Amino acid sequence: MKVLYFAWVRERVGKAEEVIEPPASVTTVGELMQWLAGRGEEYALAFAKPVIRAAIDHIHVKPDAPIAGAREIAFFPPMTGG
Repeated sequence: MKVLYFAWVRERVGKAEEVIEPPASVTTVGELMQWLAGRGEEYALAFAKPVIRAAIDHIHVKPDAPIAGAREIAFFPPMTGG
């Protein structure tokens, strides 16, 4: 699946996107975030805050959303208006 990183998540990970294949035991967005956090220091820094938002195939989802069949998952910080 393709993973996209935005704003400070992208800055901490050091890339805008990548293609990954998480293990079969990773079934939800929250589990994916935990798995990504274990991939190295840059990922651990990016996913240390639980305020990261996610979207699967352009639809905002919660951490318990299943990732099966997802073509694209995007991670970004919460947005604020002004």
